[in-house]
Amino acid sequence: MHNFKLLLSAALIFAGTTLPAGAQQPAPPPPSPPPTIPYGSPIGLEAAKKAMAAAEAEAVKNNWPMAIVILDSTGHVVILHKLDNTQYGSIRVAELKAHSALDYRRPSKVFEELVAQGGIGLRTLALPGAAPFGGGVPIVSDGKIVGAVGVSGGTAPQDGQVAKIAADSFK
Repeated sequence: MHNFKLLLSAALIFAGTTLPAGAQQPAPPPPSPPPTIPYGSPIGLEAAKKAMAAAEAEAVKNNWPMAIVILDSTGHVVILHKLDNTQYGSIRVAELKAHSALDYRRPSKVFEELVAQGGIGLRTLALPGAAPFGGGVPIVSDGKIVGAVGVSGGTAPQDGQVAKIAADSFK
C-alpha cells in the first residue's frame, strides 16, 4: 500500500510538471462601464423621416433589400420601411436590433463582438433583448439618446453601415 501511495504521488507530481505553459486561457478584459448617455425627448416624425431617407438612400444605392426601423426614446416605432424584395423576417430582426441599441445604450455590434470572443462573452446571450449582431445604433442628439435605428436584410456589416448613416444624420 505504501508503494502505491508513493507511486500515485510521483505520478501526480509528474503530471503537474508536464502541462504546457500555454494551457490556461488569458483572463478576458474587464467589461466596459455602462454608457452614461442619458435618454432625451422622443424623436419626432420629421426627424425620423430625415434619418430614414439617409438610410434608405444608402440601401438603394447598394441594391440591398432591407428593413429599416426607427424607434423613439420610449421604444415605440416611429417609422418603418421594408424595401422591395426584403425577407419578412428582417422586419422583426430590425426592430430587435433597434430595441437592443436603445435599451442598452450602445450599438448592437458590441454584443456581436462579445459573443464572437466566446468564453465569458457568451453570457451576453442571456441578456434579454440584446441582439448579438450589427445593425442597431442609438440615435444621439444634443448628447442624449432620442431614439434608435435597426436595419436587417444584408450582412451584419451592411446593416451596420446603413444604420450608422441614419444615426449620423443627426450630427
